[in-house]
This record gives sequence, structure tokens and C-alpha cells, in this order.
Amino acid sequence: MRKSNTQKIGEVISDYLRELRIDSKMAETRLINSWPTLVGPTIARQTEKIYIRKGIFYVHLKSPVLRNELSYMKTRIMEVLNEQAGEKIITKVVLR
Repeated sequence: MRKSNTQKIGEVISDYLRELRIDSKMAETRLINSWPTLVGPTIARQTEKIYIRKGIFYVHLKSPVLRNELSYMKTRIMEVLNEQAGEKIITKVVLR
């Protein structure tokens, strides 16, 4: 029989991270780490730097041609990133 004050360990950790206000930073880190999986190995190899600041997802690319092609897909990239995170973290995608 379960006691009324018991919680699953995952819930406790989640609550603790939220209390420390680092849950969003962890979600951002997971998004950055999932970039190669989301875009594939070809685009990932052309990526130099990825970071997130104030909800804006910055991607530095080696190829201007690829940057131009991805610029047409910014909205879809943002949607996929937010789906991956499970919440709306990214408000804008900037390709450089």
C-alpha cells in the first residue's frame, strides 16, 4: 500500500529542478544536443556553433548555400525544436 505523501523519483527531481530554476536551461541543453539528430548528419557537419539566448536559437553554419536553404525552413525548425522540448522554448531561429 502506498503512503499518501509518496511521489515518484522523476517527479521529485523535476520539482527540484523547477525550484532551482534550471529546468529550462536543461531543456535548452537537450535541444542543442539533439540538433544532429533533428537535422541529420550532413547539416550537422556544416554547423559550427549552436546556442540559445533569451529563447532565440542561434545556428552558425559553414555554408552560405545551406544557410539560405535553411532560412526557408525557419518556422518548421522552430516547431520541431519546440516539439522536441515538449514546450515552447524557442521563439525565433537565427541562422548565421
